[in-house]
This record gives sequence, structure tokens and C-alpha cells, in this order.
Amino acid sequence: MTVAEHEGAAHGADGEQGHGAGRGGGHDGGHGHGEGHSHGGGHGHGHGHGHGHTDIDWAVMAPVLEQNAEVTAPVYREVAAWLRDLRAGHEGGRPAAVGGPADAASADEVPVDQAPAAVDPSLIVDAGSGPGVVTCLFAEVFPEAQVIAADPEEALLARTVERAARLGLADRVRTHRAELPDGLGEVPPADLIWAARSVHHVGDQVAALTALADRLAPGGTLAILEGGLAPRSLPRDFGIGRPGLQARLDAANEEWFARMRADLPGAKEATEDWAALLTAAGLRHVATRSFLVDLPAPLDDAARDHVVTTFGRYRDFAEGADDPVLDADDRATLDRLLDPQDPESLHRRADLFLLTAHTVHVAVREA
Repeated sequence: MTVAEHEGAAHGADGEQGHGAGRGGGHDGGHGHGEGHSHGGGHGHGHGHGHGHTDIDWAVMAPVLEQNAEVTAPVYREVAAWLRDLRAGHEGGRPAAVGGPADAASADEVPVDQAPAAVDPSLIVDAGSGPGVVTCLFAEVFPEAQVIAADPEEALLARTVERAARLGLADRVRTHRAELPDGLGEVPPADLIWAARSVHHVGDQVAALTALADRLAPGGTLAILEGGLAPRSLPRDFGIGRPGLQARLDAANEEWFARMRADLPGAKEATEDWAALLTAAGLRHVATRSFLVDLPAPLDDAARDHVVTTFGRYRDFAEGADDPVLDADDRATLDRLLDPQDPESLHRRADLFLLTAHTVHVAVREA
């Protein structure tokens, strides 16, 4: 299975990851290759390859994936800092049982350069790394760690190499071409594995988590980004079409996601209780925390482009469905929102914003 998702083509609303596991769209309002995809409702795809979209030119798509990831990079920095603080908060290198934001130090409370080197993992694997934005970010936050970007797409791994060299990280960042998660068998046991919006692209999610858990060193940590809240970028009533469009887009996205899951090879139904799923994979769940992406209006050009890409994916879904999931009026509204010449379009609106939440679940392999 590949790390991609439909987002690769139409990226997710969050600009994150999720490349590593399966091809399919994104539940977070976008999809994404590990860096910039997401489903609209919190499923999200990290990267965006896409079920059935095997003709994507990843060399062409890579800059888009990078831009999407960079828009929300501050959130990934917060995630990495939280994981660092979990390691620093207890003895033995395993995360303490932290329940949420109120119990965890914020990214601003402990400067990265003051984090004790002893808590740095020796080896981090970014499973479904895409063009390496988050890979390099982890290398910066954990200055003593070696980081492996694992992804099936050679063009995206090449971008990772270029980014690492540009940031002075070439001595600590390397790449591994592999389908995920089974392709990690050649990678040494890792102290930290990061998998963003990739597990839900595997038919048997417990099997996917188990395969990832098997690649952890004793006492190692698996951190998965799954769930959260669908992105919002417009007011409920934004002046054209019927109010509440984004809620209806969420419903359409949920229908798409259910079909995508059902069509995966070896698909098994599973309640999306990620703590329970991680436990079923043989790990000890220790923490869950959500991170807010809050970019108020007016958006800068990169964030605006990110939102436009996400709505373009919504329109692709609407046009590609066998049974229309949006009525004619909603499709017409989407056309106006995506028309650069329309004064009410996403390209021109001063009220465009980006608000969403990403949820990270952390578990450890007992030493």
C-alpha cells in the first residue's frame, strides 16, 4: 500500500502528512502526503496520493505539497515539542501519562535549544514523509536524532534530500523508499515513529498499527495523527449560495471516506477509538492531544492558495461521484468560489480564514 492519498492531487486542508499508507482521498478536507493533506472532518490524508490516481506526477506535485505543509508547519513544531516534553517528563525515555493540553508544557514554555540532549530519540522515522517538511522539522526539534523519511515516491524523497541540505541537516536526515507500513522492515528499530493520516488508508488498521509497533525499539514511541476537526474557512453565510455549505461538504466528505475505507483491500470495520486500537496493537496508550490551526483573516498568499486547493478537491469529489453528493446549487457555488475572476471567489475574499484541529495519539512499546 502506498502512503498517498487523493490529497496529493488536491491536497488536504491541513497541509500535513499522511502519505504513508494508502492511496485515497482525505477526510480532513483535503488529503495529504504526510504534509499537507487532511480529510475535512479529521480523517485527513497527509499527503495525497489517492486511490486510483496512479498517474500523478509527484515531481510536479511536490512544491504544492511543500507549500501546504509549510502553511501549518507551526502546528507540527508544537507537536514535536510536545513529544519532546513527554520524553523529558519521565525517566527511561518513555512518555509520561499526559492526558491533554492542560497537563503538557506548551511549545513556547520550553525552548528547543534547552531540551536535554538525553531525551532525544536516537532514530526517528517519518512514515509517509512526502517532501520532507515535517521530517526536517523533527530533525530541528531533536538535534541529536537521526531522522529517516520513508515514502514510496522517489520524487518526494528527492525533495527531502534537497530540503535537508538547504537547512544544514544532510548529516542527520536520510531517506528510505518503501510502501508503508510493511516496507519499514529494512529500517532499524526506531525510538520514535511519526505517522500522520496514513493508518486510515490501510484496510486493517490494527494490523497497520501492529506493523508500525513492531518497528519500535523497546521503550519506543509511536505517534499517529488521526482525527481532529474539519477545517473551516468561510462564515456560515458568506453571501452566495445557501448558508451552511461547509457543513454539507463535511457530510459529502464523510460519505466519500466511508466508501474509500470499504473499498480498501482487507478492509475491516473498526471503531475509531485510537487509544483502544493502539492497545490492540500491543502498545500502551499514554496521551492524546489536539492542536489548533488558527489562521485568521486576512490570509497570506500561501494560506489562501492552501484553502483554494482544498476547495478544488471538494469540487473534484462532487464531479467524480457516481451519485451526486452535492446538489446543483452547491456545485454552482463551488464554481464561483474557485473562479479567480469572480469578486466573491476564494481568490479575492477578505474574510477567508483557516481554522481546524489535528489530534495526535501517543503510545509506547514496553521496554
